[in-house]
Amino acid sequence: MAVVVGWDIGGVHLKAARAELGRIVAAVQVAAPLRLGLERLKQSFAEAKAQIGEAEWHAVTMTGELADTFASRAEGVVSLVDMAVGALAPAHVVVYAGRAGFVDPAHAARHIADIASANWFATASLVAKTRGSALFMDMGSTTTDIVPVVDGMVAARGYTDAERLACGELAYTGLTRSFLMASAERAPFGGNWTRLINENFATMADVQRVLGSLPDGLDHMATADGRPKTAAASRARLARMVGRDAHDADGQTWAALAQWFAECQIRAVSDGAMLVLSQGSLPAQAPIVAAGAGGAVLGEVARRLGRDCIAFDSLLDIAPSVGAAAAIGAPAAALAVLASSHADARAKARAGASA
Repeated sequence: MAVVVGWDIGGVHLKAARAELGRIVAAVQVAAPLRLGLERLKQSFAEAKAQIGEAEWHAVTMTGELADTFASRAEGVVSLVDMAVGALAPAHVVVYAGRAGFVDPAHAARHIADIASANWFATASLVAKTRGSALFMDMGSTTTDIVPVVDGMVAARGYTDAERLACGELAYTGLTRSFLMASAERAPFGGNWTRLINENFATMADVQRVLGSLPDGLDHMATADGRPKTAAASRARLARMVGRDAHDADGQTWAALAQWFAECQIRAVSDGAMLVLSQGSLPAQAPIVAAGAGGAVLGEVARRLGRDCIAFDSLLDIAPSVGAAAAIGAPAAALAVLASSHADARAKARAGASA
């Protein structure tokens, strides 16, 4: 079995996972904000490769084609494929086209709709192979996937981002990057409801930091005001959302406000899950399989929905040293496993043809 590295190119992060003999032995996430251009992404590939190591095969998926760096999603797909091939040369590279399988990079332009933002399909497909029926949920830094898997098949109603947004299978809320002005229209403060200021003064990372629930090493982006990533600085940013300064209230008050925003996020994800579950295709006993940086949030969603919660990484053959990194980079890990099978099939076919 080949050594395979799965890559997930996002709009702000680059994730990679290494599979040896089908086992995930390493996983890494590095900052790669596409708004800074493709040269920045090239640097991120070099940084990740130094950590993940060389491999015979590389498989690539993406969501970064949506970045406004590109004039269109088609331009984004082609540009990111070209960047990946150049960064990973001379190793063999395949591109994940979701429902169309793996395709050669030279043919990427023929499969734009299948390649664009197909990373969720990789993880959902692996859940389908290992669990049969489940509600797969992956909360990253920016979005949350909510995908039904029924009888070993991905049962999503939508495929493209537009389709998935329309049917509730993609929620634009994530653990760190979501703007608070997009999370709620009002908040309780001082015994009254107050409207929020519609400026990017604070993000969900600030909420998690004030609550003391932000996992280490997951907030790679600069803060909204460029100031430090401390609880005190996060309280100051949070205060701006209600037109105040941090010294206008005590720490307990700001923690209560942060808890409100955290609750709003949980409700938004729960609403999406209930919409998907209302289709009635999932068995009542089907668990939630939770992946991504926001696994703890998804665990609370599962509790409210009365369903068991299974960690995505528990479905993998994974080295103990990898820890939760494989769950945070779930699409990359899933892709590495799926591509391992693809590489093996290709090798057997070539062996048969030469026999």
